[in-house]
Amino acid sequence: MKIPVCLLLCLLCACNPARKEDNIVRVKLLRGPSAIAFAQLMDTSVTVNGKLLQIEVVDSPELIQAKLIKGEAELAVLPMLSAVNLYNKGVNYPLLGCPLWGTLYVVGRDSSSGVLHLFGSGTSPDILTRYYLNNHPEWKPELNYTFGSARDLFTGLLSGTVQTAVLSEPFVSMALKKDSTVRLVADLNRPDPDAQGFAQTAIVLSERGMQMQPALDSLLRASCRFAVEQPDRAIRILEEKDIFAKGMLTESSIHRCRIDYVPACRAKEAVQNLLTIILAYEPKALGGKLPDDTFFLCEH
Repeated sequence: MKIPVCLLLCLLCACNPARKEDNIVRVKLLRGPSAIAFAQLMDTSVTVNGKLLQIEVVDSPELIQAKLIKGEAELAVLPMLSAVNLYNKGVNYPLLGCPLWGTLYVVGRDSSSGVLHLFGSGTSPDILTRYYLNNHPEWKPELNYTFGSARDLFTGLLSGTVQTAVLSEPFVSMALKKDSTVRLVADLNRPDPDAQGFAQTAIVLSERGMQMQPALDSLLRASCRFAVEQPDRAIRILEEKDIFAKGMLTESSIHRCRIDYVPACRAKEAVQNLLTIILAYEPKALGGKLPDDTFFLCEH
């Protein structure tokens, strides 16, 4: 008896239910400073527990959040605020670790300027700017949010429309490089000189990826060390992959990002310190509460 082709295909599929996703680790990486920490991993084929690391660079935190809600990643990099907000809403991607410890600076021509331009009301740049100003009451600028993006604000600074602004890397280094009258005015990343910085960037992991936690920790630690110890090679990789335009990154850019992979258990206190500040200034940014201890992945 002949078996119809369509039935035969169905039977074969039923006997081999493995999906393509079972052989890969889907990584969603936010375009921007956090990509620097992944330069080494983008330069070669990397396997984790026999599964190929597949990195997709995504242009905005909102797009990454949408992919996580749909369960389309095992590993993802996004702002800490976004990671906590999603977790508090029941999207189960706990914290694996923190790769960057601050990229925000005040730059400008006049530190006594009466107007400080920034963008993103209710986001980390806004909250950490307000926190800094509250701890430095001698400077009381008017906060101006008229610019819609970091690039627009950067352009305004170079054109002279803006005198003082809050920028993140790599725009900080680009501004310093392109205009000799622009200088660093303040470091918004450390509450005091001895602090490592604020854990503004999160690497989160799905339940499906948790068995790979030790291997991923090791890979991420090595990749972050590579970016710090071999910045020229990291920059070349990121330019070749079209993550950054040629000349956009410098060794100083990488230095000012404070790249250092710290696993969630060791980063817990620093993360909680940042989130406590966020909760005090902008509770809705976290969904109104701090995450519970299950947000922090620890090896057992």
